[in-house]
Amino acid sequence: MLVLSALAEGPLHGYAVNTAIERMTGERLGRGSLSGALVRLRDKGLIEYLEGEGRRRPVRLTSAGRKVLEGEVEALAHVAGRIFEAVVPDKIAYQDRLASTDLARSYKQAVLDALAVEPGQIVLDLGCGPGTDLGALAHLTGPTGKVLGIDSDQRMARQALLRVADLPHTDVLAADVHALPLPSRSADRACTDRLLQHVADVSGALAEVGRVLRSGGRLVMAEPDWDSLAIDHPDLDIARSYTRHVTDRIVRNAVIGRQLPRLAEQAGFAVTSVVPVTSVFREVRAADQVLGLQRNTERAVSSGYLTRQQANRWLEHFTHGPFFASVTLYVVTAEAAVHT
Repeated sequence: MLVLSALAEGPLHGYAVNTAIERMTGERLGRGSLSGALVRLRDKGLIEYLEGEGRRRPVRLTSAGRKVLEGEVEALAHVAGRIFEAVVPDKIAYQDRLASTDLARSYKQAVLDALAVEPGQIVLDLGCGPGTDLGALAHLTGPTGKVLGIDSDQRMARQALLRVADLPHTDVLAADVHALPLPSRSADRACTDRLLQHVADVSGALAEVGRVLRSGGRLVMAEPDWDSLAIDHPDLDIARSYTRHVTDRIVRNAVIGRQLPRLAEQAGFAVTSVVPVTSVFREVRAADQVLGLQRNTERAVSSGYLTRQQANRWLEHFTHGPFFASVTLYVVTAEAAVHT
């Protein structure tokens, strides 16, 4: 199959076939292995020689060989289609699905613990999405407190507003975290859940949160470091290229997790705690629902981070055998400056 794949774009002589296969596999071919494969494929009528001599003699696919190769590609696509999501999921559905996982519940509980919300306090959920966490926050503030969800996505904000319709003292605003429509020193607690990885100006957003928090108020941020994304694959270069594509092209502030303590202190906060939460995936379907493996692999090919052959090997490996991936998120707790 490697020989047939190497010949897919047209005739190659033996040296070029050898080079193409070594590039695809990342390994050197053993002595005689290519010549033996060529003989077997020729005897099966899958390849044919053109005019030339020795290893300089070009080889090309026959119609039968191309049909076999296309059949293998279709079979792989069929298997991959049952494993990987091919379509970008709806944003609200994606947020709800992620929130329902054990991994998300674990770090979300860490955020709630770090917030240490007290009854009667005013709490901001910045980047609240479809309102996933507003109910838990409202329970902590009690009837004398208030929870305000804020999201710049109008559709997310409308959905969140519907979900909190029966919760007293809970509201949602469609607003930008860079310019919060709130008075200075008006909130006791604020939290972000994977928001700052997407904002245009992290320092500006932190300064704005510092403005609206009361003296000694608390900000708890749960943000990933996508440079920590590690996916096991026999070809380490492919795995590293995939992660590099995610950090370079997919996520705006991909390493915000490690930067938060420094940026928060520069914005005037006192960082009191940094807790790493590492998500580990041992099942490919579960990982794909969070990481979008096939979609982002296709993007990596389009952006030149992976070749088509590397992408095929990358995804094909995940269709069988053990799977492992991990990524680390940091829960950072920061206190607003005390004003005298």
